[in-house]
Amino acid sequence: MLAVVKIAGQQFKVKAGDSLYVPHIEGNAGDSVEFSDVLMTTSDGKIVMGTDVKAIVKAEIIRDLVQGDKVIAFKMKRRKGFRKKHGHRTHYTHIKVTGIA
Repeated sequence: MLAVVKIAGQQFKVKAGDSLYVPHIEGNAGDSVEFSDVLMTTSDGKIVMGTDVKAIVKAEIIRDLVQGDKVIAFKMKRRKGFRKKHGHRTHYTHIKVTGIA
């Protein structure tokens, strides 16, 4: 069974056993979480979309607060002496999908 689920404003295509890095969600390592905002499911060649979807995606948090790559935003205006450098690292949560019900 395959599902498209919306987690923290982003869509992910998942199936049972998948391991994902999703935007930071509350919880500690070992906690189980459920995502009820499922947009589409498919099983045995049958596709269900929209309001007909009644599935829930269950997952387990493997690691909390994983930092992504450093992103640097640099602004400069030539011949003016203006330089501005900002950087950040996005926080992610590592989850493993245990099942789609």
